[in-house]
Amino acid sequence: MDVSLHLAQDPDADALLGRSPLAALTGMLLDQQVPMEWAFKGPRTIADRLGADDLDAHEIAARDPEEFAALLSAKPAVHRYPGSMAKRIQQLCQYLVDHYDGDPEALWRDADTGAELLRRLEALPGFGRQKAQIFLALLGKQLGVRPTGWREAAGAYGETEAYRSVADITGPESLALVRAHKQEMKAAAKAAKAAKTTGTTGKRP
Repeated sequence: MDVSLHLAQDPDADALLGRSPLAALTGMLLDQQVPMEWAFKGPRTIADRLGADDLDAHEIAARDPEEFAALLSAKPAVHRYPGSMAKRIQQLCQYLVDHYDGDPEALWRDADTGAELLRRLEALPGFGRQKAQIFLALLGKQLGVRPTGWREAAGAYGETEAYRSVADITGPESLALVRAHKQEMKAAAKAAKAAKTTGTTGKRP
């Protein structure tokens, strides 16, 4: 795996994401409740603080939890919630050690179908269905991992020119389109919630 990604909008961070399956998985795990660039820059920051060129599942899983949490919490923090995310990253790495001998690429190396790969991704600690589908779409669209039926398994995130998620970001222009889509979704959800609240509690005329 050695491709060009533009998720962190930072050359060094994106270079690591493009060559390291564990860095890409970790960035996807961190991608919640913080800006996308912040999340995907996290793996580079973690590697730097570990004094390494890459992330190693065995090493991270074996780290003292308090020390690893402190490493993520040092300013600038890797995430808005560095303590809880440190725990999740170690859980992810321990799962990879237990099930794939610490080799994250083994997740998809012998996956025959998109549905099988989706099941494997959903089994990862911290990966719900949506996150698993987005990462599956990223694998297919940008990392060349395309088992039979991968687009269907990724759902709407697998559609071409969708601009729904990180899977569709290849530069500043597509980043803006994805951000616009997310803002539309948030606005729609907020309007739906307001309409439901009004319908439930609104006063009769």
